[in-house]
Amino acid sequence: MEIYFDNAATTRLGKAAAEIADRVAREDYGNPSSLHLAGVRAEAAVRTAAEQIAKTLKAEPAELIFTSGGTESDNLAILGTARGRKGYGRHLITSAVEHPAVLEAMRFLEEQDFSVTVLPVDAAGKIALSDLEAAVRKDTILVSLMYVNNEIGAIQPVAAAAELVHRLNPDCYFHTDAVQAYGKFEIYPKRLGIDLLSASSHKIAGPKGVGFLYKNRRVSLKPVSFGGGQQGGLRSGTLNAPGIAGMGEAAREAYSDFPAKRERLLAIKDRILAAALEIPGVSANSAPGMDSAPQIVSLSVEGVRAEVLLHALEAEGIFVSSGSACASNHPGISATLRGIGLPKQLLDATIRLSFSAENTEAEAERFSEVFRRLVPELRKFRR
Repeated sequence: MEIYFDNAATTRLGKAAAEIADRVAREDYGNPSSLHLAGVRAEAAVRTAAEQIAKTLKAEPAELIFTSGGTESDNLAILGTARGRKGYGRHLITSAVEHPAVLEAMRFLEEQDFSVTVLPVDAAGKIALSDLEAAVRKDTILVSLMYVNNEIGAIQPVAAAAELVHRLNPDCYFHTDAVQAYGKFEIYPKRLGIDLLSASSHKIAGPKGVGFLYKNRRVSLKPVSFGGGQQGGLRSGTLNAPGIAGMGEAAREAYSDFPAKRERLLAIKDRILAAALEIPGVSANSAPGMDSAPQIVSLSVEGVRAEVLLHALEAEGIFVSSGSACASNHPGISATLRGIGLPKQLLDATIRLSFSAENTEAEAERFSEVFRRLVPELRKFRR
């Protein structure tokens, strides 16, 4: 039995999303910007997807900008704010455990004479609101904090942080990278005080190569790419109508029977955590229950290198990650694991498991059995 526990890297394309994307690609194949009937049909598919996604956010379809994925959405939110608001200030705030799509964009802005404050996190991977309060200035134009950490599942206090930021500086925008949260949490940006929100299709069983940026109507961005002026001039380029249509269906499906799906994820997560922590020398970087995201488990295994354990599990038909796949081409120790103060001997001994609605408790039981057997064997081999 093959068990896929690397859904934070990517999910399998859902059947309904695949069927709709294929239909649009084959039948509604016109350019959505074209005025003829073929273009109108493609534009209708995009409009339907926008309505499906907006409904899950309690937002308006016009507040969505379609992108190529989470990275582009993060970049547009951050760089677009910097370009559009530099006359108001040149200071931004983020955290030490953000995705590279955020941290690298911030580093780029520092090279352009912007100032960036990077907030530390505690052992659970969360910022302190007192640190955020001390960091907000009159010239702060953007605060960007991820909703759910992609490596350990830490949940940031997004609502409290957004309220604090807007109270201290009403002109400052609040952005959240919700790539690992959208589809796993009920997120209503207006209620939470979120001005900008990034999400990605392939994390919710939609097609790869497509995502969206929610932009509150009060927000003013400047484009970071230029061309034909599509999407109000904020993101030029021919819309990926098949991908967008598939993402719309994936979003609808993700929030269908939502409570039951989340309970199943929590049951899988807590079963694996309980079994893993029975093994001496195994520790968890993810909290049980809803104290961290329901779909992510980070385990550190003293005395066993993550790469060795990953391949041993692979030989048993179980696929996990040794870190974020988005940064796999850049060898080095995870900024998140460093940020939470993980002991040096565990930095290269940590694996990530991540689940989807397709996973089962039987798979969790199978993983636990294999994990209990492999860890002592690999430690013995190491000696």
